[in-house]
Amino acid sequence: MRKDYWLVTTEHLKDRLWFKDEEDFKVGMNYVAVMAASMQEVEILAFILMSNHVHFVVGGTEIVVAEFINRFKLLYSKYFTHKYSSKELLRNNKADFKLLDWRDESMERAIAYVQMNSVAANICLQPSGYPWGTGSIFFNKTAQTGVQIGSVSIRLQRKTLHSKTTLPPNYILDERGFISPMSYAKIQLVEQIFRTPNRMNYFLQNSSRIRKSSGTAAPTFSDQVVLSAMLNLCTSVFHKSSLNSLDGMELAQLLNQLRYRFSADSKQLARVTGIEQERVLMLLDTFIQR
Repeated sequence: MRKDYWLVTTEHLKDRLWFKDEEDFKVGMNYVAVMAASMQEVEILAFILMSNHVHFVVGGTEIVVAEFINRFKLLYSKYFTHKYSSKELLRNNKADFKLLDWRDESMERAIAYVQMNSVAANICLQPSGYPWGTGSIFFNKTAQTGVQIGSVSIRLQRKTLHSKTTLPPNYILDERGFISPMSYAKIQLVEQIFRTPNRMNYFLQNSSRIRKSSGTAAPTFSDQVVLSAMLNLCTSVFHKSSLNSLDGMELAQLLNQLRYRFSADSKQLARVTGIEQERVLMLLDTFIQR
């Protein structure tokens, strides 16, 4: 019996980031592998981890898929809370579930939409250039690099995965430090859906994600780059240890520095700083009117 398949999108955080640095992304990638191993009734076709939200195309009943997403969010939220000594990150973060129809190319469009998120955000030129998801694994004849997780000590496995879950021993630990999605994503099924690389490329290039973003001034620097620069400016320019140490005028100066150096818009500045977008706009205007 053919499963139901779903496009799952978590609510975009407006004043916070899911992933602040490369380590966070690696942990997120490994938690997808952990969930794939612990909930084998769910089929993972495609996914992408963006700075403030995630997308999945997965197969399973609606109840099981909802459990999959909730458990993934809970797992990552516990890691984030512990690392940053913060309040629970994703307690009120909602997820949207869209049932996909095999008969009208919904599957193709959904997978393409997910794959093209990083391109539409102006982070990379092709999905294959973005490591935090399945962007490079389809119609890819390149051999996997890395080692089988079963050949790694239990201690190192737990340290790498940030989990005590035992993965199948043939899962590949990529040389970059996370489990390759090629170990668990349903690559053959996705390639059967698209049939040929050219047909997949057609859907990628005509993705609604790209059409919606055309003509907009999307940020050209990732949130993580802007966040790193923000922290450096706090210490090097204002001689303060953190964003919370800045007074109102210093904060306005900092936001304008980030806007001009990185072409960061108010939405990106809100995500990176944790300041509501309305206040970001007010501070930017305050500095301009001086």
